[in-house]
Amino acid sequence: MVIINFVLFQAAWFACVLGAAKDMPWIGVIATVFVIAWHLKQAKEAKPEAILLIITLVIGAMFDQLMLNLNLIHYQSHGWSTHLVPAWILALWAGFVTALNVSLRWMQGKWLVAILFGAIGGPLAYMGAARLGAVTLNIYPQSYLALSIGWAILTPVLLMLAKRYDGFQNNQSI
Repeated sequence: MVIINFVLFQAAWFACVLGAAKDMPWIGVIATVFVIAWHLKQAKEAKPEAILLIITLVIGAMFDQLMLNLNLIHYQSHGWSTHLVPAWILALWAGFVTALNVSLRWMQGKWLVAILFGAIGGPLAYMGAARLGAVTLNIYPQSYLALSIGWAILTPVLLMLAKRYDGFQNNQSI
């Protein structure tokens, strides 16, 4: 289950990023919907995972909207208004939720590790998206610094929320 979760999360990430880079943002959104459906079906309880999904979408949308408003990042292929965070970025946040209580569960309670994971992994994900043509980081090094600080905060916060809204708890298949 953990390996399948990790592979599906990565597949959704690539579908979102490559879809945006190729001006087909809805490809990633559709792929992520399928990953989320599979995730919720695997959960012992889908409701807490769905709540976590909604909370994370709000938090993620606010973070990426701030990055957009501060002109630290430019997103390709919005799918709607260029003044709003793109649909595919929201799909990325939704896809990230599927990993929190499964393949990233090992980080729960390890807050320093979660902070470092976010501080390094968050900017690396955006850097990968930039290299694939889905985003442009506008101001160096400020964009990377903002991403690093943001993800250093968001990762442990989302893991705490995931622990609270854990639909996989007591699931023997994990």
